Amino acid sequence: MLAFHVNGKTVRVDVDPETPLLWVLRDTLHLTGTKYGCGMALCGACTVHLDGQPVRACSTPLSAVVGKRIETIEGVIRGSGRRVAEAVQAAWQRLDVVQCGYCQPGQIMSAVALLKSNRKPTDADIDAAMTGNLCRCGTYQRIRAAIHEAARGLA
Repeated sequence: MLAFHVNGKTVRVDVDPETPLLWVLRDTLHLTGTKYGCGMALCGACTVHLDGQPVRACSTPLSAVVGKRIETIEGVIRGSGRRVAEAVQAAWQRLDVVQCGYCQPGQIMSAVALLKSNRKPTDADIDAAMTGNLCRCGTYQRIRAAIHEAARGLA
């Protein structure tokens, strides 16, 4: 049994330690907000926080998270960054960021991680933090605007 923490709760799973975290979250723990996009850590749809840092769950083996803290899109609004997550969510809604929505859990997780560490990001900061989060619908300008709006709301 491998133990780690997900969204504030200790979980124990009996799976191969090399199983990607994404599949443990989705198939074993039934946390389906984290999406499968490419399976190669290139698109960012599967972004979660590992001890507060954004990582790609599709390429993170379960063995790498034993004893650590994972926060998913389902838990971010209740976690330590609740105020930041609420500001991001509100800005996303106000600016109508979402088009198809598939990439948004990963986009939001990366945005929350950025704003937890940098409350006044520049365009360059945002671009760097969001690199690797692909949006097939091309809502990048709305995403950047929403991050700026969320930052203003946190000031």
